[in-house]
Amino acid sequence: MNSNTILIVDDEPKVRLLLKRCLESDGFNVIEAEDEARTLEAISAHDVKLITLDVNLGGENGLQIAKRIRQNSNIPIIMITGRDDVIDRVVGLEVGADDYITKPFHVREVLARVGSVLRRTGSVEVAAKTVPEAPDTHIAAEDFEEGVIFDGMTAYLDRFELLDRDSALVEMTSGDFRMLAVFLRNPKKILSRDRIMDLLHGTEGSPVDRTIDNQVAKLRKKIERDPAAPVLIKTVRGVGYMLATNVKPSGK
Repeated sequence: MNSNTILIVDDEPKVRLLLKRCLESDGFNVIEAEDEARTLEAISAHDVKLITLDVNLGGENGLQIAKRIRQNSNIPIIMITGRDDVIDRVVGLEVGADDYITKPFHVREVLARVGSVLRRTGSVEVAAKTVPEAPDTHIAAEDFEEGVIFDGMTAYLDRFELLDRDSALVEMTSGDFRMLAVFLRNPKKILSRDRIMDLLHGTEGSPVDRTIDNQVAKLRKKIERDPAAPVLIKTVRGVGYMLATNVKPSGK
């Protein structure tokens, strides 16, 4: 059995079922609890790597449960609530939660956040979702001004120009270039949707999952030989995306 066990704590069976199917489809072992007593029993009986915890558990307070868990354990906790309440978010983080998701949520967001928290806390084996570190290319800021080459194309990010494999100018929007720049500055690195959002906008927050996916899909149409079978920007299932090619200064 997969040792990467996640505990779902929610008093709504439908929500537990949705999360269970979502996480199991990504290879996790899932156990469930609907109240504090069963939550503490599950933590004691299983090697739990992460907990998704609903703020509202019938007559119980999920924030208080998180506080009690944190008194004796450092298991990562992702709080889930139906209220987009800033106070709940702040209190949740203050009692030790590692992240926050608001209902209704998209299953892709859940997988992205679970993967992000597990990697950040080092709580789980993620070897299957990582790749060897790419050699350090030492691309400096001035190299991007001079232009960089990837898969036969040349990008001049300072002037928003991309030349295709035949040296023809590719029609790109500023949004296309911002997304391209994120990948060119992070070649062969797996980037979660959260991380891409941070790099695009320089702020933390919940990305609109489909927005990132749609932007990547648009960029693929501009740079992939076959957008339907992308080989440059690869999808890393349950995590995010990766630029799977080398990037080097055009003058070297």
